Amino acid sequence: MKNIRSFLGAAGVAAVAALGMSTAALADDDGANKFGYSITISGTSDYMFRGISFTNEDPAFQPFIEFTYGNPNLTWYLDFWGSNIADPYGPFELDMYAGVRPVTGPVNWDFGILYYTYPNNSIPGSSNGDYLELKAAASITPITNFTTGLTLYYTPDQGGNYNETWTIEGNASYTLPNFYMFTPVVSGVVGYTDTGMSSTSADFIGVGLGQKDYTYWNAGLKLSVDKYFMDFRYWDTNISKNAADGFDNNLADSRFVFTAGVNLP
Repeated sequence: MKNIRSFLGAAGVAAVAALGMSTAALADDDGANKFGYSITISGTSDYMFRGISFTNEDPAFQPFIEFTYGNPNLTWYLDFWGSNIADPYGPFELDMYAGVRPVTGPVNWDFGILYYTYPNNSIPGSSNGDYLELKAAASITPITNFTTGLTLYYTPDQGGNYNETWTIEGNASYTLPNFYMFTPVVSGVVGYTDTGMSSTSADFIGVGLGQKDYTYWNAGLKLSVDKYFMDFRYWDTNISKNAADGFDNNLADSRFVFTAGVNLP
């Protein structure tokens, strides 16, 4: 399995690099492609990952930077995202994403490789918690101001760091008419994740849920003013809230989460 994962990872990186160089070479001939970057600095009342609190219900500071190269029909990206996180994965998480966003007709695609890392964590033994994930997403805007899509994540088996897991998310958002100075957007996500393991050994990034799969969802309102934004969101899961299951049900219980930040430049 390790050799297969290594081969798939190397093949994926090689394919991305080869396609990127060929695309860049073609684009350089007509000058269509451009470099770009964006920065988001935000704070949140709770770091939620697929319906589970990763900060033990404490606030988190989460900077993000993205570098892009391409044109409106094909864009390559390299992202870096960070957050504080609770032990044993703490004190902080640093993630790196690389991929491509092509556009075919009305469909916007996103194919990426995600690498989650936990430097200076307190995980005992040889496991460091770092793991790789693959992403494929598609979205459309069938009517003005309304966008909907699907995202598929595949996490290969990476030993003690992460079990083989499939996750699928459906999302939708609608931009409402401006309200005074605010641009309001209502949105929601419904996701389902499955380790494919027995219910007694199911494990999601070191959190024993007592079940091999679960569903999560969120819905909320985002208010933007120029470069600044606030997000008010409700989260919940169908993870068993029975303490006898051996899981701290507070981490996956229903909750409201507030996030505020600024987009730069």
